[in-house]
Amino acid sequence: MLIARGLQRLRSRAGLTQTELAKAAGVSVGTVNRYLDWQDRARLRVPTMRSLAVACQATAEEREALELLVRTQQDGWWVGQPGFPSWLDPLLSFESYAEYEHIYANNLVPGLLQTQDYAFALHRAQEPRADSAEIERKVDARLKRQQSTLDRSPALHVWAVLDESVLRRRPSQDDAVMAEQIKHLEELAQRPNVDIQVLPFAAGHSAGSGGHYLILGRDDARDPVDAMGVVYLELHRRGVYLDATEDVQAYKLMFDYARSKAADTTASLRMLAKARQEFE
Repeated sequence: MLIARGLQRLRSRAGLTQTELAKAAGVSVGTVNRYLDWQDRARLRVPTMRSLAVACQATAEEREALELLVRTQQDGWWVGQPGFPSWLDPLLSFESYAEYEHIYANNLVPGLLQTQDYAFALHRAQEPRADSAEIERKVDARLKRQQSTLDRSPALHVWAVLDESVLRRRPSQDDAVMAEQIKHLEELAQRPNVDIQVLPFAAGHSAGSGGHYLILGRDDARDPVDAMGVVYLELHRRGVYLDATEDVQAYKLMFDYARSKAADTTASLRMLAKARQEFE
């Protein structure tokens, strides 16, 4: 994303279209578009980056900064790992860079907060024809994501708003799985970097209460170039990423409305405890 942003700024400053930039750099238009689109996971190369920067009349400092980003671009530990579909690559990259993650869940416990048994039961319910070994690989990957994200330093601040239906919808007929899951939520809520609020049925609908979404952000007033704001929408077998400023701001506003209508963190802990007792 930083590479794409930097190149886009240079291109705009130089007043070049993608076609003009491609011709000046001696590359194809497809190559230019790939470097301008951060969602393309193909590996970037220093010579190509240098040619594009020179064609945009970048200063030596600007060119070296972009080349350094390309040189230090590394695949995360999750790339190519069994259990992680390719569409999750950007999400895990953003989680490793973000300062905060805001989660709204209206139906299921978010993957970042799931227990092993809940995750297994959920995968089994969603993919009844999958074999157990395949499900176990996905669950192991989910647990590894949790460990790398929730236990990292500096800590990621996670703020989750859970619709009350999340505490009522079981992934299986085993009440013990749900009781353990809610207890896990109670324990997570005690962490200094995790806030969990429950949106009670009595609160009615809130703005954006129609679906599950994540907002990943990094605010840097000193260097806005390093700031980040991305929305992730999880669909069946794919994910959608939104990074346009107006989209990110719209989701941030929806999340603000949701947490303003939700029970505060103390009252939410009481709701969690009550819900757990119903399954014990």
